[in-house]
Amino acid sequence: MLPIVDIYGNVRAQASREFCHRSPDRPLHPVVHLHIINRSGNIYLQQRGAHKDLLPLYWDTAVGGHIAYGEYILEALYREAAEELGLHDFLPLSLGSYVFESERERELVNIFAAVGEYAIRPDPDELAGGRFWTPEEIVLSYGRGILTPNFEGEYTRIKDALQALL
Repeated sequence: MLPIVDIYGNVRAQASREFCHRSPDRPLHPVVHLHIINRSGNIYLQQRGAHKDLLPLYWDTAVGGHIAYGEYILEALYREAAEELGLHDFLPLSLGSYVFESERERELVNIFAAVGEYAIRPDPDELAGGRFWTPEEIVLSYGRGILTPNFEGEYTRIKDALQALL
């Protein structure tokens, strides 16, 4: 079950993931995103698994996932980082939140970043892989069907804040 929230993150109800993704009302539900930056200023992106029903094999934020009903934001962030990348020991820095809307859903995206040299081990059951990208590579890939539209919009929104962390 996922929490249904207002734009401030206050829980108002709960619903199944399927309902959140298929209801014409597109109830707002919270997610977490983690951007990982190495000391060279490169950004780790995950390649979504081929089994994903939405944008398979597109490149996306290093870590991303839903917050479960009753789960704290940081609990979800650490859970998703462990599940997707085998990453446990990092210090997340909050970069704020925003509402992402598509034809399929509405998400309250809670954005975090972590700077450092981490041992990243993508889970092959979750992801097709991952690698570090230069900021220039990312921008050159915009609009070419390589990156998820959500990532493109989010990266545009936070790229200056990410570079300021170095």
